[in-house]
Amino acid sequence: MSTRTVDIPQDVLAALKKFRFTNRKTTAAISVKIIKSNLSMAVDEEFEDQSIEEIAEELPENLPRYLVLSHELTHRDGRISYPLILINWAPSGAPTELMTLHASSLSYFQQVAEIAKVLEVRDGAEGLDTKAVNDKLLAN
Repeated sequence: MSTRTVDIPQDVLAALKKFRFTNRKTTAAISVKIIKSNLSMAVDEEFEDQSIEEIAEELPENLPRYLVLSHELTHRDGRISYPLILINWAPSGAPTELMTLHASSLSYFQQVAEIAKVLEVRDGAEGLDTKAVNDKLLAN
């Protein structure tokens, strides 16, 4: 018996897998939304070679999204990596019903996307910048 509220269709799984295994040296992201009418997820938008701040400006101001982000991270010891982070884009002005669906599906989406780090962003584009992402990725 499944307790999942929202379904993740094969096309979304394929897009996540492709995104995850693409070898890139630029900032990139894939935005996933929940379609309330059929309780499923869909890829909303893909971003390539844009800054985190530019991506944040493109996200909807009043609708939640999951954003899988990859960008260059310089570690404290000088190593460079391109880790994935899940941004839980949950603006405060979003409809309560959609926010509830979004919140209840976060853990399942995180598990399916195979991403350990999650950054919650509730205050719009001002809350999503390179420093916030790097701080979350470098946190022990």
